[in-house]
Amino acid sequence: MDPRQIPIRDYDYPLPQERIASFPLDDRDASRLLIYRRGIISEDVYRNISDHLPANSLLLFNNTKVVEARLLFTKPSGGTIELFCLEPAAEQADIATGMQQKGSVLWNCLIGGASKWKKGQVLVKQKEQLLLEARFAGREADCFRISFQWTPVALSFAEVLHRLGQVPLPPYLHRQPEISDAQRYQTIFAQPEGSVAAPTAGLHFTPQIFARLRTKKIRHEFLTLHVGAGTFRPVKSDRLGGHEMHAEYFELQRETLASLRTSLGSPIVAVGTTSLRVLETIYWTGVKLLMKREPEVLQWDPYELPGAITPEEALAALEKYLDERSIGRFIAKTRLLIAPAYRFRVADGLITNFHQPQSTLLLLVAAFIGEDWRKLYQYALEHEFRFLSYGDGCLLWRS
Repeated sequence: MDPRQIPIRDYDYPLPQERIASFPLDDRDASRLLIYRRGIISEDVYRNISDHLPANSLLLFNNTKVVEARLLFTKPSGGTIELFCLEPAAEQADIATGMQQKGSVLWNCLIGGASKWKKGQVLVKQKEQLLLEARFAGREADCFRISFQWTPVALSFAEVLHRLGQVPLPPYLHRQPEISDAQRYQTIFAQPEGSVAAPTAGLHFTPQIFARLRTKKIRHEFLTLHVGAGTFRPVKSDRLGGHEMHAEYFELQRETLASLRTSLGSPIVAVGTTSLRVLETIYWTGVKLLMKREPEVLQWDPYELPGAITPEEALAALEKYLDERSIGRFIAKTRLLIAPAYRFRVADGLITNFHQPQSTLLLLVAAFIGEDWRKLYQYALEHEFRFLSYGDGCLLWRS
């Protein structure tokens, strides 16, 4: 089936608000774990996840760090304008570069209360010695360009957001962030700053889990995909072909790519849908390089390009591309849309939370395990699993 013709109504299910976890459990690894393999469903908790992974597995984690992307400005009249910082404007090479800018930066933002922002008005926010100014600099198709300037100029934009911003909790939580969210809406291994949403599958992992993985000789590597606000955007068109997939920056170290290529044939498990999208993106990147095309992966590429190239050949092509340019890491954007009809090339397993109805993330799960996604979600609802970002999760083995 052409994925463009998929009716999004076929990927709906009833999700009562009370089943959405508003807060995380006290212990990260106490969350429940639903295991799916060849149509069989079983249960456990995350702290025992190593018991359900083969000894020669390779786990890929997304180590992106959530930034305090919500900036609230109070106007002299008392009204509030919210700037939600999405990603650097095109003038910056990537998110990491944008985050390290000092003194000023151009950023793409969403604006809450845009009609209240009068033309030419400068928004000002101050805390102790830090003074931040925001100026309207233009409009893009689905966001606004904002010029930020601040003093002291020695501070990076990441430091400015950390001091003045708020944790961007998902809108479906319907609450304001609390002090605990600064720690709990972040994985314990988060490093490169740039996400506006957490890679939630990784939230369950603790030092104790990693110790048990090492004992069982289960290896792990890190990659980076900076999660954008588009991850919460529902599919509003009747059919999937009317949905424009958001682009997200990702980064993969040359050493990680080599480790991944040599692990082909062993179970490769993506921790989170973001990690899964990167794993499959680098396959299609290699395909496009072998076809002498620009390497950026677009949403419909997998359904239009020839898929006879092996994962070994594709990953080797990307390694060669990096080596020829003496590049130690691959930084790019991906718009990859994974939906039923997609054939996975790299990932064998997926660790993920439960996702919203009619979302691209649910479509990804349906592509991974087929029509059994309905049985899986019905089981989770009937057995009182907790849903979405702060909820429980599952370990899925590809059909």
